[in-house]
Amino acid sequence: MEYTTLGRTGTEVSRICLGCMSFGTPEWREWVLDEAESLPIIERAIDLGINFFDTANMYSVGESERILGRALEGRREESVVATKCYFQMDEDNPHSGGLSRKAIEQELAASLDRLGMETIDLYQTHRWDEDTPIETTLRTLDDTVRRGQVRHVGTSSMWAHQFARALHTSDRLGLDRFATMQNHYNLLYREEEREMLPLCAREDVAVIPWSPLARGYLARPHEQFDATTRGESDDHARAHPYFDGNGREINERVAELAEEKDASMAQIALAWLLHQDVVDAPIVGTTSVEHLEEAVAALDISLSTSDQEWLEAPYDPVPVSGHG
Repeated sequence: MEYTTLGRTGTEVSRICLGCMSFGTPEWREWVLDEAESLPIIERAIDLGINFFDTANMYSVGESERILGRALEGRREESVVATKCYFQMDEDNPHSGGLSRKAIEQELAASLDRLGMETIDLYQTHRWDEDTPIETTLRTLDDTVRRGQVRHVGTSSMWAHQFARALHTSDRLGLDRFATMQNHYNLLYREEEREMLPLCAREDVAVIPWSPLARGYLARPHEQFDATTRGESDDHARAHPYFDGNGREINERVAELAEEKDASMAQIALAWLLHQDVVDAPIVGTTSVEHLEEAVAALDISLSTSDQEWLEAPYDPVPVSGHG
């Protein structure tokens, strides 16, 4: 395993972050694993040197946090745990979502309880809240750090002008600023390169991309995308513009280079992300130990500048996706 310092936090994390969206209950989404199936994957991740885990309160409506917390029992100190809030947890309770002071404090308390932890290493806002002033959200998050409930705060997909405003507001008010950006970034979706990634580089904000394999589309040939339970049932994959902007040609180039290097398509797609200087740790979700081991092995794949340029060449601009 390789490790890196997470932005300005001083915290050392593995260059592969295990995404825990696939752990919880298939009652939430068909492709999600239950606890008995999830625990061996988390155990193997720890064996492989992964110490960075990302979950969210909304994943299986809290069950993902419970499973991760139980899996890390007794190994809490060496782990770096990230979770998130924003999406409404209870359709009958409007205060269970958003980024108001009431929502953040209530949801943070619930996440701490489910995780079985006194302090969360990285607490992230899952999306931008149009209904709550950013000053209110940032003051609340700063209070959670001062109370010792949270070590660092981060955020996820939004417009670059919103992120710049949030960072400026923190600096102006003397509040703890967002240390990380969890954004949508992969070979098929590179709109973040225009503004968000340069902003993160300038501000020394850690970048931990979600969907590094484009919901699995970069892990298998185009014609096989529907061959898995997730490919067949995950409507979110089709909501993103992966099949636009010459996506199929990029998919074919990933397959061709994978064959040339005796690697899997997923390894080539991950290797490309790991070669981007601004990226700290892609968030990799998996439903099998085999795919987890494959992802970690991507750290050993070297791509030349010409390899990277060849993979990137067909890309055309696509609609911004992932902020909602």
